[in-house]
Amino acid sequence: MNLLDKVAVITGGGSGIGRAAAILMAKEGAKVAIIDCVLDSGQETVSQLVNQGGSGMAFVADVANSEQMQQAFQTIFEQYKKIDTVFVNAGINGVWSPIEDLEPDEWDRTINTNLRGTFLTVKYAVPYLKKQGGSIVITSSINGTRNFSKVGATAYACSKAAQVAFAKMLALELAASKIRVNVICPGGVLTGIEESTTKRHLDRIPGSADFIHDLIPLTNNTAGSSEEVAQLVLFLVSDASSFITGTEVWIDGGGSLI
Repeated sequence: MNLLDKVAVITGGGSGIGRAAAILMAKEGAKVAIIDCVLDSGQETVSQLVNQGGSGMAFVADVANSEQMQQAFQTIFEQYKKIDTVFVNAGINGVWSPIEDLEPDEWDRTINTNLRGTFLTVKYAVPYLKKQGGSIVITSSINGTRNFSKVGATAYACSKAAQVAFAKMLALELAASKIRVNVICPGGVLTGIEESTTKRHLDRIPGSADFIHDLIPLTNNTAGSSEEVAQLVLFLVSDASSFITGTEVWIDGGGSLI
C-alpha cells in the first residue's frame, strides 16, 4: 500500500476528482481528511471510503476563509498527529461571459475560491508538512496553462495559470524542507464542476461556438473519468514520484495540443 500510515488532506473532496482521489488514497492505506464547503458531501465521501475498508473524516470549511482553514488544519493535526499530503483540489468555474459583462464581484469570487483558496490551503498546511516533509498537489486545468479556447472563462483561466506559478515558486521555497509541490492540469474530464458554472452571453463573442467544445483525440472525444485523474494524483503524492517537484502534468487525452 503506497500510502500506508500517511495522512492526506483533500480540499473539495466531496465530489468529482477530490472524491475519487480520497477513495483511492484510502485504499492505498492513507488516513484521509476531507475539507469541503458542504459537510454532507464530505461525509458521503468518507462513508464510501470507509465502506471499502478505508479510514477518514470530513470537515467543513470555505477554502477562501482564513479562519476556517486555519482551524480545519489545526483540528486535523490534533486528530491525526501529522499531515503528510495535501491535495489542493477545491475550485469553481465561476461566471463565463464577455469581459465587459463580467461583474467585479464575479471575478473576485472565482479568484478568491481558486487562487486565494489555494494560498490559504498551502499556507496553513505547510507548518505541519515541515515536521517530516511531504507532498502537495494542486488541481489547475488545461485552461490558462496550455489551452485558451474557453473564451469567456477569463477569471477561471487566470486563476488556473496563477496556480502553476504559485506551485513553481513554492517548489523551490519548500525543497529544503523535503516538501514537493506539483500541479495537475485536467481537461475533458467528467466532474461536477459544471454545476458551479454560469455561462452568460457567450454567443456575443465571435466564434465562441467553435472554440468552447473539448476535443479529445486519444479517445475519439470520449471524456476521461475522475478515477483516471486520481491515479495521477496518487503517483504524485507517493514515493514513486520522489524526484519530481515544480512540475505541471496535463491529463487531457491530448486535447490541449489542438
